[in-house]
Amino acid sequence: MSDLTHGDVGNGNSPTSADARLSQEALPVGLLPREFEAEYLAGAVAPFVLSGQYVGEIPSLPMIDLSYSKQYAIEPHIWGLLYDGWEPNGDKDGIAVFIQGYEYRGPENARKRIYMSATTPDLIATKYHHKLTRFFDDLFANRNAGKPLMKRFYDTYFDMYWDLHLGVRGDAIPAEVRDFGSSFTAFLGYWYPTSEVVHEHYMRARRTRQPLQDWVDARVQDMIDGKVPNPDQTFVYYWLKNGGLGEDFRRKDIVFECFHNLLAFSQWGNTTYNVMARLVPDAGNKTVRSWFERTMTAGPDVSDGSAFTPLDRFVMELMRTISPNAGSASLPTRNQDLRGAQYTTVVTPHSATSEDPRHWTNPCEFDPDRYKNAPTTVDNDETKVRQIGLARCPFPRDSFAVKDGRDAHIENSAFGAAYATVEGQAFPLCDTAGYAPFGFGYRRCGGEYLTVEFIKELLRKAWRDGITFNKLDLDNPERRPVGPRTVIDDDIAFRPGA
Repeated sequence: MSDLTHGDVGNGNSPTSADARLSQEALPVGLLPREFEAEYLAGAVAPFVLSGQYVGEIPSLPMIDLSYSKQYAIEPHIWGLLYDGWEPNGDKDGIAVFIQGYEYRGPENARKRIYMSATTPDLIATKYHHKLTRFFDDLFANRNAGKPLMKRFYDTYFDMYWDLHLGVRGDAIPAEVRDFGSSFTAFLGYWYPTSEVVHEHYMRARRTRQPLQDWVDARVQDMIDGKVPNPDQTFVYYWLKNGGLGEDFRRKDIVFECFHNLLAFSQWGNTTYNVMARLVPDAGNKTVRSWFERTMTAGPDVSDGSAFTPLDRFVMELMRTISPNAGSASLPTRNQDLRGAQYTTVVTPHSATSEDPRHWTNPCEFDPDRYKNAPTTVDNDETKVRQIGLARCPFPRDSFAVKDGRDAHIENSAFGAAYATVEGQAFPLCDTAGYAPFGFGYRRCGGEYLTVEFIKELLRKAWRDGITFNKLDLDNPERRPVGPRTVIDDDIAFRPGA
């Protein structure tokens, strides 16, 4: 394939039927640059070209049926960034819960529950919150005022990322680890492996992936050996405690999860940019700005009888309308195995579901109050299931007790969505198909609590310090990848308060 792809139709020494010769300049122009390696063509370009992605149905209930599998459900040209062999090998090299089928996660979605044991609201409030505030204090330092903000965002994003996972930041993060992160982020944004910019970052990420994996594995061993200061301020600590290095969350899976989360967390940059853009005076969204002022003035974190605080609801509505994750990818059950079928995915759409008039009376309006009476993971029990006409819960309700010394459980709704209960207090999630930015049912994002808190802290910082955002009038703003298939003009800055 590589010869044809590069346009090489021979070595120029074989006679044609007319015994003529074609000059090199007269040869057909290839589809791809010559510097694309054969392994890259075979491992990334070919699967991408053969792949097909189709839009699935808009769900009526907040779940995805198990006939749509999550096992290795990811665009096939990504595998070369995650595995040496250019194809998935989870048994040998580890796998992330986000690309693991329900049937392989242990009893009642155990792997997902272990993952979520590290991202519960109590830990966010007591163990991780200072890491979020430090990030925003640095981002909105006076030295950054008036400058394109997304460059500054990524200058320190990886410090926060690795601090949350492993408790390291600054000079303790090797250059190869930073290189992998920046190259992986660039690949996600530019996406298409037929482009030179993706090829460059893709191969750089492949070169640095093994040093990254070795470093993460060594840090996990340090955690096991008790050599990490404040270990209970990291995700890995809770994965070790609550997974017990058993089959439901092996050590190799912990290592894999640490760098695969670069994909899962990639939405933070996209969301941050879009939130700031909506708050820009004149050029932003007037309704969003009005709701922001109303929410923060009235007391953003005060309980008003709803399952969610006013600031929770405001951020949830931002997530619903921004929808930084376009959809949930699945591998469909195949009745016929045609060429390239192994590269076919079906995407359950998020935006279209969140805006479906079957779910909301005002789906196109920005209205945080829609969540005051929306069903939650606590509400959706067996009684609710029978009321809507089902004979039983699609997913058995279960409770996973953590083993790290806390009085905490990871439970699930009738539709499979996991949520936390700590010291008897449930922390519900909105559990309706009309709230789709984090996915559906057992496939719902395990970092939802943390993502919402991250955006809440952005808004608290902006309000507390009187920060305003503005669009920069730049002739050639830098293009910056901020999420899968998303590259933005880095043209938003901030003004500090008086």
